Amino acid sequence: MKNFFKEFKIFITRGSVMDLAVAVIIGGAFQAIVNSFVKDLIMPLISLITGGIDFSNLFIQLDGEKKFTTLKDAQDAGVATFAYGNFITALINFLLIALVIFFVISALNKLRERTAPAKVEAPSTMKTCPFCQSEIDIKATRCPHCTSTLLEETVES
Repeated sequence: MKNFFKEFKIFITRGSVMDLAVAVIIGGAFQAIVNSFVKDLIMPLISLITGGIDFSNLFIQLDGEKKFTTLKDAQDAGVATFAYGNFITALINFLLIALVIFFVISALNKLRERTAPAKVEAPSTMKTCPFCQSEIDIKATRCPHCTSTLLEETVES
């Protein structure tokens, strides 16, 4: 049991676990921002475009008895509902979060490319035989493939 707690302590204090914990907390806060953005800004615009449709009240009543005008009224009455409007809102939330993450990752990748040190190519150690076009060692004076004698003037680098 003592080893279990020792291993757990090592696991929990690793940097990657702490980074993950911070990411989850920030993700939760970010989700609240996106939810508000969708609910308070995007959905009213979509509702305006679609002629006043309120996605939060799009539902199908599953019992078929008394008709309710709002999802809240049906749920308060304990009626089983198929609330597809909430799903549409959640789908829009997901797509917006994915879009924002895409933009952030793209920007970070572009920044990383700009700040990354330029790759230095190593000098070539091979050359091409001008007679048989085989790739040979740069120091070769005779081609091992066609046995031609290579002069410095005729060698391509």
